[in-house]
Order: sequence, then structure tokens, then C-alpha cells
Amino acid sequence: MSDAALVLIVEDDDALRERLARAFASRGLDVRQAPNAAEAETIARDDPPEMVVLDLRMPDGSGLDLIPKLLQIDPNTRIVVLTGYGSVATAIEAVRRGATHYLTKPADADEILAAFDRGSSASNSTLPLEPMSLDRVEWEHINRVLMDCQGNISEAARVLRLHRRSLQRKLAKHPPRT
Repeated sequence: MSDAALVLIVEDDDALRERLARAFASRGLDVRQAPNAAEAETIARDDPPEMVVLDLRMPDGSGLDLIPKLLQIDPNTRIVVLTGYGSVATAIEAVRRGATHYLTKPADADEILAAFDRGSSASNSTLPLEPMSLDRVEWEHINRVLMDCQGNISEAARVLRLHRRSLQRKLAKHPPRT
């Protein structure tokens, strides 16, 4: 058995998962891969990883729901949530559930590895320091309401006084940068 740290990459995008796996392996890490939450949980039960790179949106559920399951298997597991749909609300929720850090895509292997060491300290936060644009404020508000509604789009649409399809269209777009 290797002394290298075990990292589990949970990502439904095959190309990204493979690229990260190669990058981590070239840095001397022992790498496991899972395309979905169910397979990730199985792999973690068989061989608990020291580190997990966890996609937020997967075909079989939210990465947020997987965080407590992984930490139940091994409370010392460090988890970095990686997403293309970042918002302050989901970052806070990820850390609240036990993630070490939260990064938005694109992020390279060095940024991800640095995030494992950063933890959730406020001085190292990736949250913006400058005022957000109106589009970004809207995105953050929508995601906060969606989190408050436990991900129920119909309920969130009612709270936001939007048509459900309009809300779905807004959520399908990538978030504004600032």
C-alpha cells in the first residue's frame, strides 16, 4: 500500500475528472475517481480518502448532500467543493455542512490543492471583496431563496414571484462574475 495521500475526485464531467486525476497523480497523490454521488460513497466506504474534490451538481443529486455522508465515513476527510455555478449561498452552505473550502470552475490542480490547506478561514475566502453587480446580487438572492426552499424550484419560484420556467432558465445560466 502506498504512503501517498488518497484523493477522491467526484465529477460527472469525464474530461475534467480525468484531467484532474492525471494532474494529482503527477503530484504524487493516490487518486480514485467517481462520476456520481453513489459511486463516490461506495469508494469512500471501501477506502476512506484524505481529500475529496466534489462537484456541486451531479446527475444523481447535489454534492452538498454528499458532504455529511463522506464526513460520517471519516470525519478527518477534507472536502473542496468545485462548481461552475458558484454563489455565496452555496459556498456558505457547503462550509456549514463540513466542506473545507469552495472553489468555482475553472480551477486548476494547484488551486484545488491549495484550497485543501486554506480551510474556511475568512482571510482566505474566495468571496468577492468589491461591490457586486446587480446581476450578481440577483444571482445570489435567487440561490439563497433556493437554499431556503431546500432546492425546491417550484416553491422558490413562488417565493420569488417568478414563473417556474423563468427561474429554471435563470438557474441554467452561469453566474455573473462580479
